[in-house]
Amino acid sequence: MLRGLRTAIYGVSDIGKGKDWYTEVTGVSPYFDQPFYVGFNVGGFELGLDPNANIVDSKNAGVVAYWAVENIEEEHQRLLSIGAKENGGIQEVGGDIKVATVIDPFGNLLGIIFNPHFKAE
Repeated sequence: MLRGLRTAIYGVSDIGKGKDWYTEVTGVSPYFDQPFYVGFNVGGFELGLDPNANIVDSKNAGVVAYWAVENIEEEHQRLLSIGAKENGGIQEVGGDIKVATVIDPFGNLLGIIFNPHFKAE
């Protein structure tokens, strides 16, 4: 049985640059740092970087992992200011829930969400 989201893994073409960029994005240092994989603990969930993963064209990605943020407007702007590319802007999807996606410098789709109704256990 599924027990909850554990890890979102992003393919990166340069593990060093990926580590630096996601350290800035998350505000945390990796808990696991090897040439073949870098892992971050972000609010109890793992964000992994894999230099050997097949990088998916973001236009064809079927699944998007959305990372919680407190202020989606500020975080969206911050991501763009440090090298992410716009991918449709911020959308209100109902019930005061807002989502946005950007494309990281490595071609991955990175989702952010503000959801005032959901609290992690």
